[in-house]
Amino acid sequence: MNANVLDFLLSRKSAPIAELRAPAPSDDEIATIVRAASRVPDHGRLTPWRFIVYRGDGRFEIGELLAKRAAEREGPLAEARIEQEKARFARAPLVIGVIHCPRDNPKIPQWEMLLSGGAAAMNLVHAANALGYGTNWITNWYSDDDEGRRILGLAPDERVVGFVHIGTFSGDIAERPRPEPAALISEYTGPWQG
Repeated sequence: MNANVLDFLLSRKSAPIAELRAPAPSDDEIATIVRAASRVPDHGRLTPWRFIVYRGDGRFEIGELLAKRAAEREGPLAEARIEQEKARFARAPLVIGVIHCPRDNPKIPQWEMLLSGGAAAMNLVHAANALGYGTNWITNWYSDDDEGRRILGLAPDERVVGFVHIGTFSGDIAERPRPEPAALISEYTGPWQG
């Protein structure tokens, strides 16, 4: 048993995005993070996910485009809302998008491929945390908007698993209530009777 790994998993918390600062992971660290993210169950070895790195000035370009798209969807926006949209990808020094890439396979359902992408996102979070970085995994409105996904570099058939915001975090995160394991576990007693 590796108690250090178990302690690490039992203490995982999301850092507030607005408190994630530079430095972000280096290119070599990003490669390590993605290597760890890719070591997940992947029935049929289909690799039904990919990663998009958002950093530098591109984050501000995305913000301008998202603010424009939000106004197209909702009508004129208050200045505070415009600034909120402009800052979406600029709050942390690095964002890595985990993208579900559906593959045609007669034996493997799409939901299973999407779950593999979720596992990749969680491994990505754990790898970044193991390197000492703070993370926060979100989706947001643009994940469910065709044009929003296009702005963020997704193909029409791809979907967002999550955007993982990554940076240096030096604060303290208060523990939030977590479910008791006993409330989540049941023993199998036969088919569901409703």
